[in-house]
Amino acid sequence: MPYKETLAVVAIVLTFAAFFPYIRSIIKGDTKPHVFSWVIWGSTTCVVFLAQREDGGGAGAWVIGVSGISTLFIAYLAYTKRTDITITRLDKVFFILALSSLPFWYFTADPLWAVIILTVVDVLGFGPTARKAYAKPHSEPLLFFGLFVIRNGVVILALEHYSVTTVLFPAVIGITSLLLIILIGFRRRVVGR
Repeated sequence: MPYKETLAVVAIVLTFAAFFPYIRSIIKGDTKPHVFSWVIWGSTTCVVFLAQREDGGGAGAWVIGVSGISTLFIAYLAYTKRTDITITRLDKVFFILALSSLPFWYFTADPLWAVIILTVVDVLGFGPTARKAYAKPHSEPLLFFGLFVIRNGVVILALEHYSVTTVLFPAVIGITSLLLIILIGFRRRVVGR
């Protein structure tokens, strides 16, 4: 198996390693994800996968596709388990921005603009989760976001074509996940158990 495909398989394994315990934790009622964050992340991740694929991302892009489908499944679980379904006006704005990336891509015929918009929206999608994690720092597992920091580094290495279109999303989401880990860790120390 060539080097890039091997890295993509490692990244997919890391994706499942992060998602399975997270899904189990949702089903048990220990983790209560914000449904709209996951809807935004799932939608944006699936479109970024299409943009990366079009720009020649190759095996590294497939990891983003697997992640997008898994993320939409978590959104479904969050909704059906009624974990945190509060939807603010700002949440709706984020979702509309995510959807607006498709016409941008269509009219410019350049996936870069879609990826830029979707990356910004995805980072903004961390807002409801960060707000919830600040108030309830034990409601999100650190390992989940830690695995995504590592996974996104492997995704970048697995890409077959490097451009802003293919690298921007996994790099920024990896950094944002790291910042969320720092926030949760700090709040856990302040709040205690």
